[in-house]
Amino acid sequence: MDRIIEKKRWTLKKLIGYGAAVALLALLAYLLAFGGTRSELNVEADKITLATVSQGTFQEFIPVDGTVHPIKTILIPAVEGGTVDQKYLEGGKPVKQGDPILKLTNHRLVLDFMNQETLMNDLINNLQNSKLSLQQNKFNLRRKLATLDAQVDAAKDMYERNISLYEAKAVSQQEFFNYRRDYERLKAERAIELESQKFEESNARQQIAQLETTIARTSRNLRMMEDNLKNLYIKAPISGQLSSIQVELGTPVQPGQVIGQIDDLSGFKVKAELDQHYVSRVFAGQRGSFTYNGETYPLEIALVYSEVTNGKFPVDMAFVGKVPQGIRRGQTLQIRLQLSDPAPAVLLPRGGFYQSTGGAWAYVLDETENVATKRPIRLGRQNPEYYEVLDGLKPGEQVIVSSYDSFNDKERLELK
Repeated sequence: MDRIIEKKRWTLKKLIGYGAAVALLALLAYLLAFGGTRSELNVEADKITLATVSQGTFQEFIPVDGTVHPIKTILIPAVEGGTVDQKYLEGGKPVKQGDPILKLTNHRLVLDFMNQETLMNDLINNLQNSKLSLQQNKFNLRRKLATLDAQVDAAKDMYERNISLYEAKAVSQQEFFNYRRDYERLKAERAIELESQKFEESNARQQIAQLETTIARTSRNLRMMEDNLKNLYIKAPISGQLSSIQVELGTPVQPGQVIGQIDDLSGFKVKAELDQHYVSRVFAGQRGSFTYNGETYPLEIALVYSEVTNGKFPVDMAFVGKVPQGIRRGQTLQIRLQLSDPAPAVLLPRGGFYQSTGGAWAYVLDETENVATKRPIRLGRQNPEYYEVLDGLKPGEQVIVSSYDSFNDKERLELK
């Protein structure tokens, strides 16, 4: 008779299977629970950059590239036009004030000067002739007056002597009247001659005055034309360095055309261009500094140009105190332009982490220096070297400041 065998519910095989399933579920639960934002990540320590939070002085500044320029640059214009006939100096040569640089030729100016000079000589001759004529007229007047005076005196004497004879009836009435008419006629002739000579003298003097005025005006014109001829020699207006000459022999030059420039090397200034973002924060008197041959030199903004071109505006900066030895025109300087006064602050060196967090949080090492934990922070102003820490960090703490792009926003980092 067959015996019924009772089937076992919990076999070893089933127990192993159930245990494996439970272990798998537990692993999945762990990964779900700790594999997200609370997960850890192993990081190689030599592939990150650490920086120590410190207590120090914060100053907001921007780096600026400046170019050294002469303290003054004078353009050399051609006062008169012409053709370059001689070139005495080349660009780059030192010059003294008054040194000739170019000689121009202008035949029209020379011809005009010669014509004006001839006119001047003719006017001078006319003036001399007029003065000589006036003097001769004076002599003629004196001669005529002397003759008339003698004739008047003789006629008067004859007339007065014949008055008594006429009264005594020793001479006829006709003869007496003839004597009187001769005397009256000669007196009238003398008066007319005086009036005529006075008119001629006045007229001559007026002509002489007009000639003298014309000569003075012509003389001024002649001096101006002579100066114009002198301007054909272009000379250095100041002492310095002739930085450039923009014409060659035979080149036609127009009046007012700039033919070169002279740099005043008695001093230097620095020109820089700043981003328009800072236009409201830059002003005359603002300080900056640069390092040259291991020594720091201060600068001060002397002039701010208001024009903005291509998003930038220029400034002129003056050296404060001594100028570095050996500095040259065209040299580029790396300038730290101060935007604020120094103030005590907690400082964090700049790094690539800011692009990932916007300064809202950072990985901070614990006391073991083996674990970095994500921590919220608050940063303020910044300069090219430091961030100003407002909250979340203390001096002495170490922060990972390199890029966080490969950390996947983990909560903890294990440094290996």
